[in-house]
Amino acid sequence: MNTRGDYAASEPLAAATVAVVTPPPVVAPAHDGAVSWGAIFAGAAAAAALSLVLLILGVGLGLSSVSPWSYEGVSAETFGWSSIAWLTLTAIAASGLGGYLAGRLRNKWSNLHGDETYFRDTAHGFLSWSVATLLTAGLLTTAIGGVLGAGAKVAGATAGAAATTAGGLAAVAGPAASSDNGDLQYWVDGLFRANPGAPGAPAAPMGAPPADPAAAPPAPQAGVMPPPPPRPMPGGERGPGPGRGGDVRAEVNRIVVNSLKSNTMDPADTQYLAQLVANQTGMSQVEAQARVTDMQARLRASLEKAKADAKQAADDARKATAYAALWLFITLLVGAFSASLFATWGGRRRDL
Repeated sequence: MNTRGDYAASEPLAAATVAVVTPPPVVAPAHDGAVSWGAIFAGAAAAAALSLVLLILGVGLGLSSVSPWSYEGVSAETFGWSSIAWLTLTAIAASGLGGYLAGRLRNKWSNLHGDETYFRDTAHGFLSWSVATLLTAGLLTTAIGGVLGAGAKVAGATAGAAATTAGGLAAVAGPAASSDNGDLQYWVDGLFRANPGAPGAPAAPMGAPPADPAAAPPAPQAGVMPPPPPRPMPGGERGPGPGRGGDVRAEVNRIVVNSLKSNTMDPADTQYLAQLVANQTGMSQVEAQARVTDMQARLRASLEKAKADAKQAADDARKATAYAALWLFITLLVGAFSASLFATWGGRRRDL
C-alpha cells in the first residue's frame, strides 16, 4: 500500500506578471506674462511709422491746396478744418494699426476670465499708443514745436509791438530824421509842401503862353503891395549851417518825435512849427497852424490804426494757437481710444 498517495504531477507555476506604473513628471505650467512688451513695441513702431507717412502726405496735400495769390486756393477756414480732419484720420489709422498689432502679437493667455482678457488687451493697446506718441513726439519735436510755437511767437512779438508802437516809432525816428526814407519824413514833407494858393506861387492859367524870362517885370499897381520873392523849398539846401533846410527838417523831426511821447503836442511847439511852416511856404500863420494841427491828427490816427492792427494780429495768433492746442488734445484722445479698441479686436483673433 502506497502510503504517500498518488498525487497528480503538478505543473510549474507561471511567473507572476507585475505591472509597474510610472507617474508622468510634473511639469509646471508656463508662466503667462500679463504684459507682452515685444508686441507693444512692435505696435508702437508701426503706429509711429504710419503717423510719419500720413503727416508728410498731409503736408504735401495742404501746401498744394493753398496759394499766396488772391482768389486762388482754398480759404483759411477750409484749410483749418481740413487739417483737423486729416490729423484725426491719421490718429485713428496709425493708433488703430498699432493697437491691433499689439493685441494680435501678444502671448496667448490660458485659464483667464473673459473680462481679464479684455482688460489686458485694452491695456496693451493703450501702452502701444503711449509709446508711439512719445516716439512720434521725439521724432517730430522741431516740427510740432514750430507749428504750436509759431502762434505764440507771433502773438508775443505783435503784442510787444502794440504796446510800444509809439515808443518804437520815437526810437527809430532819430535815424529817420537824417534820412529821406524814414516814415516820419513823410509827415514832415507834408508840412512844408508848397501852397498853390500862396501869393508867391500863383497858378498859371491853362493855355497861357509861357512868360518870356527876358521881359521886364510888370509895374506895380497903385495901392497894391508887390508879392514877396519866392522862397526856396526847405530841404533844397543840404549840409550844416544855420538856416539850411536840412537843419529845419531835423528840428521839426525832433519836435514831432517828442510830441509822440504825450497825448498832445505842446502849444508852444505847435506855434513854433506853424511859424516855420509859414516862413517856408508863404502861408499865413492861421493856415500854417491849421496844417500843423491836421498833421498831428492824421499822424496820431495812423499810429492808433497801427496799434489796432497789431492787437488784432496778436489776438488772431492767440486764438489760432489755442484752437490748435485744443484740437491736438482731442486728436490724441481719439488715437488712444482707437488703439485700445483695435487691440481688443486683435486679441480676439489671437485667441481663436
